[in-house]
This record gives sequence, structure tokens and C-alpha cells, in this order.
Amino acid sequence: MKTLLLLRHAKSSWDNSHLPDYDRPLNDRGLRDAPRMGKLLNSLDLVPDLILTSGAERAAATAESVAMASSFAGDILRTDKLYLAPPDTYIALARQINDDIATLMMVGHNPGIEMLVEHLSGHSERMPTAALACFRLSIDSWQRFLPNEVYELKGVWRPKDL
Repeated sequence: MKTLLLLRHAKSSWDNSHLPDYDRPLNDRGLRDAPRMGKLLNSLDLVPDLILTSGAERAAATAESVAMASSFAGDILRTDKLYLAPPDTYIALARQINDDIATLMMVGHNPGIEMLVEHLSGHSERMPTAALACFRLSIDSWQRFLPNEVYELKGVWRPKDL
């Protein structure tokens, strides 16, 4: 059994209109919400074994803040492949994960995260900034994570609901 956590980056700042989208930092709300989601992970006993994040500043900062607040002790890997990625990219990257990783967290962007949650669960879920979705995958190897299967959505948590 594997667990997949999908986290949309926390709220980012639009204060500097000259800053490229990729480089936008978290705003004050994002800086508050990301650690709240990390604490939630800890309280639910869902601290991941590995975090794979988009290389965009807002996603990487979210991943780091969540990691610190959750007492995460593993690796945070950045990849530009998750920057504004479609669902198939998330699945392809997850399929490359070593099987000693039981719980994988992927941090990315909409619309890809929201589309992936719908694709994997079979129903639509709103994924605002810093929203977290948890899937239990009835597989013993990440290579068996198939793009055309429906998986068990264990929960969706949004910062405003905490």
C-alpha cells in the first residue's frame, strides 16, 4: 500500500509585476498556511518519506515550510517538470520513485493538481492554494501506479477549513 499526498503551493505574492511567474514568493497568507498544513500532516500521521516539488519559488517554499512544520526528515527534490504540469507528468514522475518510499508528497500548481485529484478520484474537488489531497493506492510498487485507474481519496484539507 502506498500513500500519495498532493499539495497545491500556498498563496503567492503578485506585489512585483516585473518578477517572472516562476520566481514569485509566498505572500503573508501563504507563509501562514504552509506551516499549518505541515502541522496537519504531523497530527494525521501523514508525514511523507519524500517530497517532490515544482522548482518554482512558491512551490519550493511551500514544500520547505510544510516539511519543517511536520518534522519531515527526508529529502525534498525539486524538479521543473512539475512547474504547471499536467496530470500525466505527476503520474510519470511518481512511477519513477523507489519502492522503499511508502508516502510520497508532490507539491505543484493548478490546474494540474486539481485535474489530477479529479482524474485519480473520479470526482471533482476544489484545490485552492495550500489544499492537500491524500490518496491510498492499492499498489505495492510505484511502477504499478497507473494513469487510468481510480484510487481511494482519503481526504482533502483546505487551510480555511482548519
